[in-house]
Amino acid sequence: MKKNQAIRLALSVAGACAIVAGASAAAPDSKRMIVAFKPGAAAHAKAAVLAAKGAIEHEIFSMNAMSVTLPAGALKSLQNNPSVEYVEPDVIRTPFALATPSTGTPYATGQLVPYGIPMVLAGLLPEGDSHTGNRTVCIIDSGVDALHEDLNGNQFKGIHDNGTGDWFTDELHHGTHVAGTIAAINNADKGVVGVNPGMLLNIRIVKVFGADGWAYSSTLASAANQCGDNGANVISMSLGGAFSSKTEQKAFDALAAKGVLSVAAAGNDGNSRISYPAGYDSVMMVAALDENKTWAPFSQYNRKVEIAAPGVAVLSSVPTDTGSASSLKVGATVYAPGGMDGSPRATVSAQWADFGLGGSVVANSMRGKVCLIARGTYEFGVKVKNCQLSGGVGAVVYNNVAGSFGGTLGTTTGIVIPAVTASNTEGAAIKGQPGAIAALAVTKASYAYFDGTSMATPHVAAVAALVWSYFPTCTAAQIRASLGKSAEDLGALGRDNKYGYGLVRAKAAYDHINTLGCGN
Repeated sequence: MKKNQAIRLALSVAGACAIVAGASAAAPDSKRMIVAFKPGAAAHAKAAVLAAKGAIEHEIFSMNAMSVTLPAGALKSLQNNPSVEYVEPDVIRTPFALATPSTGTPYATGQLVPYGIPMVLAGLLPEGDSHTGNRTVCIIDSGVDALHEDLNGNQFKGIHDNGTGDWFTDELHHGTHVAGTIAAINNADKGVVGVNPGMLLNIRIVKVFGADGWAYSSTLASAANQCGDNGANVISMSLGGAFSSKTEQKAFDALAAKGVLSVAAAGNDGNSRISYPAGYDSVMMVAALDENKTWAPFSQYNRKVEIAAPGVAVLSSVPTDTGSASSLKVGATVYAPGGMDGSPRATVSAQWADFGLGGSVVANSMRGKVCLIARGTYEFGVKVKNCQLSGGVGAVVYNNVAGSFGGTLGTTTGIVIPAVTASNTEGAAIKGQPGAIAALAVTKASYAYFDGTSMATPHVAAVAALVWSYFPTCTAAQIRASLGKSAEDLGALGRDNKYGYGLVRAKAAYDHINTLGCGN
């Protein structure tokens, strides 16, 4: 697992919002346009806009261009103005959300749909997931919060282990996240949905990780065999290690011979090393993609990678109230902050102030303010602690490169103020609101965004169970082959070391078997 510290879920959000700043009242036939003017002609272009009874909405930073609102009848004359290079529509941009609200089809309203669910075409099979009752998925992991609002009601069974504790507890939060991707329930107004959201899938839990977060290969071999003895059709393993084990391999080879499909994570070291158990021929190795179907840089790549699935910023369940949800509003603008792992849970509202790189231990200008801090030079914990020592009441660390990110306060102790992250674009936007009030909150949540091939693996295991439920006479080997043959080819043509055969797709696999049969 690679845990994404950017926990960006806001449970009260009904949908993504497009915020257009600087708009003014305009005539009913007015249009928002971008006017690009020739070098040195800014004054003439502005005069032409005003003469046409237009309004200047926004001057584009570092470009000879501005956004304006114009009466429709003025467009042609402005286009012909010798100071103007071109005129084009100022088209709308909205945030791309990693989870979107359900419209009611096929999932109940009030459900957040993680991007991975439609990406693997999980909701497109006929009759939804009504056939999944005859398949059993065994999750070998850190246990599960079986009473979680989005999991309670599933057909869970588990095995108690004296070393790791009760299967229905999860100290690492990892197993609960995996279980949510596989089977979060389609229950209106509660959380998310999984690949199999109808509570018909049989789920077996074998807990190999306790609070210390590690286990032996012997423990894994035992767990796999327990899965087999408990009727598993598919085994999901978001785990691994660098060295192979003959005992472990024999266990998985024997399970494959008995008709069990084992699925495991490729690993998160971003190199070409083979991890195990994913590296055994009898196990299907899974790589990670982001929401754009692009290979995740942390995902290990090698000749054993067989298939790929969503594994970046995957939203799923974590044990009740153990996650953190971050929110940020500056002035009238609502942002989508990333989480800072280790941040205290607190809510503050105060004017923001620029704290630079956060390297100053005492800066009196921060007293009573929310510190806006640039990423770089100093560790996150040092930046936030310095903000606190300077009298700051909260901290926002914004990126120094494109995109959002998640951070961690690490080993820095004594931090009592809340902290979140922001993209470079968001940081620049906040700087454009001097003196504005920043309302920042880090609150309890039962859902979180994680990264990792750990998150990709349950997508594949769940798709395998879903498709197999429609064709129960197919063998595990035939289901495995069909998933590869129906995958969306990504990267180099054919199988490659980063994507394998490509993105797993439930509907395409169903169509493949429905048309050609199990063995083709």
